[in-house]
Amino acid sequence: MKIVAAEIDSVGNDLDYTEFSKIGDVTYYKNKVTADNAAERLAGVEVLCINKSKITTEILDKAPDLKLICEFATGFDNVDIKACAERGVKVANVAGYSTMSVAQHTFALLFYLMESLKDYDEFVKSGEYAAQEYFCKLDIPYHEIDGMTWGIIGMGNIGRKVAQIATAFGAKVIFYSASGRTEHKDEDKAYEMVSFDELLERSDILSLHCPLTDSTRNLIDAAAFKKMKKTAYLINVARGPVVNEDDLANAIEQGEIAGAGLDVLTVEPMKKDSPLLRIKDSQKLFVTPHMAWASVEARIRCVDEVAKNIAVFEKGEKRNIVN
Repeated sequence: MKIVAAEIDSVGNDLDYTEFSKIGDVTYYKNKVTADNAAERLAGVEVLCINKSKITTEILDKAPDLKLICEFATGFDNVDIKACAERGVKVANVAGYSTMSVAQHTFALLFYLMESLKDYDEFVKSGEYAAQEYFCKLDIPYHEIDGMTWGIIGMGNIGRKVAQIATAFGAKVIFYSASGRTEHKDEDKAYEMVSFDELLERSDILSLHCPLTDSTRNLIDAAAFKKMKKTAYLINVARGPVVNEDDLANAIEQGEIAGAGLDVLTVEPMKKDSPLLRIKDSQKLFVTPHMAWASVEARIRCVDEVAKNIAVFEKGEKRNIVN
C-alpha cells in the first residue's frame, strides 16, 4: 500500500510515525497537498493523510488510485465528501483524541484573562514587586469561579469534560444545544438545558465547543453580545467562524463583555488586518494559535488512531469512516 502523510509539520516532528511504515510504503511531506503538487505527490497513492489540506475535485481527479483519505483531525469539512463518495474514496477522521487537551486549554485561556496573569507576571519581572514595601498586589481584582454560571454551547465530549471541571470549581453549568435538540442525553442530565437567549443572559463564562455548521456560523454576533453580561467572559475553542470577529472586537471595545479567550479564528493564520489586532489589552483579549488540541499526549493519540484507521482499511474493514 502506497501512503502519503502530508502536513507532518502541523502534527509534529517530535512524534513517532513508525506504525505507518509497518503498514505500507510511506512518503512524508511537511506542507499541504495542493492542486499544483497533487499529480506528482499522489501518483499511485492509495492512502492520503492530511490535516488542513483542501481536497477538491481538482485534486481528486489527479489521484485516480486514491482509496482512503485520513484526517489527522476530528473535522473533515476541508474535504469534498460528495466528490469523494462519487469516486469511491472513503474519508476517515479521528474523534475524541483531544478532549482532555482542549478542556485543559479552555481553563488556561480563562485563568489568563480572569486573573490578569500577564500583568502580575510583568509586575514581578519588572522588579516592581521586589521594590515595593507590601507583600501583595491588590489593584487588579479577580473573582472566583465558585458560584458563577458557566454556559456551554456544544455538549459533546469536550463540552461535558469542561462541564465536569467547571462543576468541580463550584460553577453552575447550563448549556444550549446548537443542534436544536430539546431533550437531555443520559450523559448530560446533570446540567440544565436552556434556550440560546437564556444562556447568553445568565452566563458569567460562556465556552464554545460546537462544530461549525450553517446554524452555528456567526452564532455569537452583535445581537448575542448585547444580551450577555458586561462581566462575562467568552472562550472559543470550537471553530473561528462561530464568532463574528468584527462584532467581538466592537463588543470588547464598547465594554459589552469583560473579555474573550480564543484559540480559533475565522481565518488561520490570523489576517494581518484582523479587527482583533486593535485590542492590545491582555485583560480583555487573549488569542492562542489554534493549539488547544495539540498536547503531546493528544497528538500521539491522533497519530496512533490514524495508523489504526489505515491498518483496518487495508483488511477491508471500516473504522471511523464518515462517508
